[in-house]
Amino acid sequence: MLLGAHLRRLREAQGVSREDAGWEIRSSESKISRMELGRVGFKERDVADLLTLYGMDDQVERDRLLALAREANNPGWWHRFGDVLPNWFQSYLGLEAAAALIRTYEVQFVPGLLQTRDYARAVVLLGHGRAKREEIERRVELRMKRQEILTREQPVKLWVVVDEAALRRPIGGLDVMRGQVEALLEASTLPNVRLQVIPFQAGGHAAAGGAFSILRFPDEDLPDVVYIEQLTSALYLDKRDDVDLYAEAMERLCVEAHPPTDTSKILEEIRKDLNA
Repeated sequence: MLLGAHLRRLREAQGVSREDAGWEIRSSESKISRMELGRVGFKERDVADLLTLYGMDDQVERDRLLALAREANNPGWWHRFGDVLPNWFQSYLGLEAAAALIRTYEVQFVPGLLQTRDYARAVVLLGHGRAKREEIERRVELRMKRQEILTREQPVKLWVVVDEAALRRPIGGLDVMRGQVEALLEASTLPNVRLQVIPFQAGGHAAAGGAFSILRFPDEDLPDVVYIEQLTSALYLDKRDDVDLYAEAMERLCVEAHPPTDTSKILEEIRKDLNA
C-alpha cells in the first residue's frame, strides 16, 4: 500500500494516465490501479520502468522505492500458517501488522488481539468443531502470534469498544471466562491499550450492524481502512465516504460506552459475578 501510494503520487505529479502507465509495463490500466491500491504484488522491473516513466532521477529515492518493492514481496510470518488461513484473511494480517492504530468494536466475542489461549480455543471450536486437534491448535497459535504487535518495540495502539454481552457470555465455560476477564484487566493497564464497555443499558446504538475495525497507518499517504469480517469472506473499505461513516459510528460508540477509567471496575464486577 505504501509503495502504491508513492507510485500514484509520482504518476499524478507527471500527469501520466493509468492507461499510459500500464502500456509502459506491458500491462493494463486496471493493473496500475491495483498496484496503486496495494492489492497486487510488485515486479521490481515494473516498478523500475514506472519510476523512469515518472522522471524519478534521484538515485537514493529510486533505490529506496525499489527496496520497498522487494520488501513488499517478502512473505509475512503468517504465511507459514497458510494451511489454516483463508486468503481473504491474509490481507488483514498484513494491514494489522503495519497499522499504528487499530480501533475495533466487538459485540459477540472478546477481540482476537486480547483473547487468552483457552478462550481463543473455545472460539475456534465454535466454527471448526469437526477439525482435528492439530488444526485447532494451529489456529489458536496463529491468534496468539498476532498479539505480539501489542508488545513489540513500537507497539500498535489498540482502542477497543466491546459490548457487555461479549464479556458475560461464558465462551468455553466459567473457568475460561474468568481467566479471560482477568487477562482483560491486565491488558487494560497497558499504555497502548484502551478498553471501553458498552453497557446493556445503552439499548440500541450506533453500530447495530455488527463488529468492525478501523486501521490507521503511520504514513500519511495511506488511507484508513475499515475491516468487516463475515463468515466466509471480509470487506475492506478505504473510500473516504465509507471510512468517514464508520469513524463517526466509532466516535458515537465511544461516547455511549463507559469511559476507560470505569473499565477495571466493570471487569471486577463481571469477575465477581462469574465467581458467584
